[in-house]
Amino acid sequence: QVQLEESGGGSVQAGGSLRLSCITSEFTYIMAWFRQDQEKEREGVAVIYTNTGNTDYADAVKGRFTISQDKTNNTVYLLMNALKPEDTAKYYCAASRSFGLHWSRPSRYNDWGQGTQVTVST
Repeated sequence: QVQLEESGGGSVQAGGSLRLSCITSEFTYIMAWFRQDQEKEREGVAVIYTNTGNTDYADAVKGRFTISQDKTNNTVYLLMNALKPEDTAKYYCAASRSFGLHWSRPSRYNDWGQGTQVTVST
């Protein structure tokens, strides 16, 4: 089981930036950030294919968010710029050893962190 611990959440005004960190006990084939706000479904935000460094993003965050990895420090980052109130959610780091499902499907992921809250105000 992969151990994941997120940090870096907080409250920020619209237009601001935050950087989330996810310390992982190991890097799996893909690692991703998801978010979930209240009764909404958990939503895939960004993914990184850890062997190649290739990335992909949800349409809602393209051009504003950047996912990256630092294998020296066992960390996956999510840099969030130009934040909007609709980005408010709890953000989760996830690790997958599975194949087949699209990266944005939560059921593809085997291990999850506890999450970190991001609140964006107007």
